Amino acid sequence: MKNVPLYLAGEFVQSQTSEWIDVTNPATNEVIAKAPCTTDAEMRKAIETGGEIFKTWKEVPVSERARVMLRYQALLKEHHDEIAEILSQETGKTFEDAKGDVWRGIEVVEHAANVASMMMGETVGNVARGVDTHSWIQPLGVCTGITPFNFPAMIPLWMFPMAIACGNTFILKPSEQDPLTPMRLAELFEEAGAPKGVLQVVHGGKEQVDVLLTDPAVKAVSFVGSVPVGRYIYETGTKNMKRVQSFAGAKNHMVIMPDADKQQVLNALVGASVGAAGQRCMAISVAVFVGEAQSWIPELKGAMANVRPGAWNDSDASYGPIISSKAKDRVESLIATGESQGANLLLDGRGCTVDGLPDGNWVGPTLFSGVTTDMDIYNEEVFGPVLACMEEATLADAITLINNSPYGNGVSIFTGSGGAARKFQHEIEVGQVGVNIPIPVPLPFFSFTGWKGSFYGDQHAYGKQAVRFYTETKTVTSRWFSSEVETEAEANFSIQLR
Repeated sequence: MKNVPLYLAGEFVQSQTSEWIDVTNPATNEVIAKAPCTTDAEMRKAIETGGEIFKTWKEVPVSERARVMLRYQALLKEHHDEIAEILSQETGKTFEDAKGDVWRGIEVVEHAANVASMMMGETVGNVARGVDTHSWIQPLGVCTGITPFNFPAMIPLWMFPMAIACGNTFILKPSEQDPLTPMRLAELFEEAGAPKGVLQVVHGGKEQVDVLLTDPAVKAVSFVGSVPVGRYIYETGTKNMKRVQSFAGAKNHMVIMPDADKQQVLNALVGASVGAAGQRCMAISVAVFVGEAQSWIPELKGAMANVRPGAWNDSDASYGPIISSKAKDRVESLIATGESQGANLLLDGRGCTVDGLPDGNWVGPTLFSGVTTDMDIYNEEVFGPVLACMEEATLADAITLINNSPYGNGVSIFTGSGGAARKFQHEIEVGQVGVNIPIPVPLPFFSFTGWKGSFYGDQHAYGKQAVRFYTETKTVTSRWFSSEVETEAEANFSIQLR
């Protein structure tokens, strides 16, 4: 067990705080580290340092800033498996899942290395007689990121590389539940040659966040987390005249049409609902079976019953534990509530055990059918390996159901009909749309977005992204992500609408 340091003004230092937060291994509930509640003086030092360093960092040529990111992505790749092992041990994720977490972050750093083309302004000559107009893209100043526990590599790497590459300085406040991974990211960033103070890392809870949200020297805030906290971050930050992008909760649906490939649907639903123990804002937590597809639910039950949680280094485990005992209790409470409110509990993950790890926060695959919109299991984001099945007569009914949801993060449809896919993509009121893809997460050169109660913030709040995979005959191709395509129409393509 160790005390997690702060990263202040280019130095890894121990906090002078008297308040510490236990960091536990969720597979054993053993304390593996203690994270400090950063003192007010230390918070102010971080903000003041960021402001001073910004004066010189913004003047560094964009090509030099990009080279820092080039060196950084090379180091992240070199230490990829090491970071993934740290991540696994503090989150409980399986090793393969953890490696995916790290890799998606590396992809963002690669994108940040191309920042020069994104910093170009615009110009028009002769907007009036003898008058030309030019625009420049300029950095804001001190920016901050407040990140959740579920992706301790990817989500910090969504934030600080892009902000810093654009000429800003950055203060990262990672989740107090798994701070070891972000600290290793910071160590490698320093090793890549980043100037001291360009990135700083503080730890703590609401008190530390409030300092970042209210100090006038902080110009922009990025957040990913729950709805109540996301709304608080947005309201408090904007009240204090900051630019805020706040990603909040989700209740992601997958619509299954009768003409879909059944085996692909079953495989996709299992992975998208219980993968990462369901602790993903892009997890599929509601399956909407249309028409005759409702008859597939018994086979879905069989497929989900065949997966199990386990330790991070268990190659046969499908996913790991819930992040904390408190979070596990909440998931199990929602399962009990779903049963008491009349849903059919087809698979009950409560009381799950893993050999050799009796104290872990284990929840087995859980499946409900007969779920209705007035049930808590439908209205609340469970954040566990729990899938709720619903039935609708038509695609139009399924679209109405989803559009009535207060969330609008991600959604998917599985179908063999190009017409059904087009109707769904066009009419659905959700920010990220997958067609024959269970989790439609875009690559870094597209905006990650959401609608309604899933996102508060900047101009991307009403973007929509869709990723579609068709064959020439408009039926579903089973060769997803293949680099070999037989016809131009069979190639995958993506669109972004704003």
